[in-house]
Amino acid sequence: MIKRVKRECLHCSEQFIPKTVTSVYCSEQCGKKAYQKRKSLEKLEQKRQDLIAKIPEGKLFITVPEAVLIFEIGRETLYRLIRKKRVPSINEGERLIKVDRAALEEMFPLASKEKAQKKETNPYLYDLSIENCYTIGEIAKKFQLHDTSVYKHIRKYSIPTRQIGNYVYAPKGEIDRIYNGIID
Repeated sequence: MIKRVKRECLHCSEQFIPKTVTSVYCSEQCGKKAYQKRKSLEKLEQKRQDLIAKIPEGKLFITVPEAVLIFEIGRETLYRLIRKKRVPSINEGERLIKVDRAALEEMFPLASKEKAQKKETNPYLYDLSIENCYTIGEIAKKFQLHDTSVYKHIRKYSIPTRQIGNYVYAPKGEIDRIYNGIID
């Protein structure tokens, strides 16, 4: 008898029994709504990037809305830093405060650089029940490796693990896929 594991829908957070191993949404409707949300966020990010591109690189002092766009910090946070004199600023009149771009670059890393370097994560969900997993010792014995090599490969390939007591478990399918590919 096959035991089916329930999952939580990434969109509506309801429990469901997945039809495939890679199912993350409970229905086609939730999948479509999640897709629409993802696309609208991508459009907003593209719009933000277009606005940032219009700001000249050599501009020494930038306005508060420009700083909020570039550094992804809250407007109120920026005003609080200005009031506490932690960020140099110039008041050019009513509702026109400009802040030193170099000081902000020292305080906050550029958000766009962080997003560009973001690693891609593994989108699959795994069944980490004991009967569908190997222990680290079993993997080492089966594939004639040292325990430290097994841990290194698990980290390298971002394989999820589960610890119960003194034993660490990893999904059989992923382990077999990796080591059969390396050995064969």
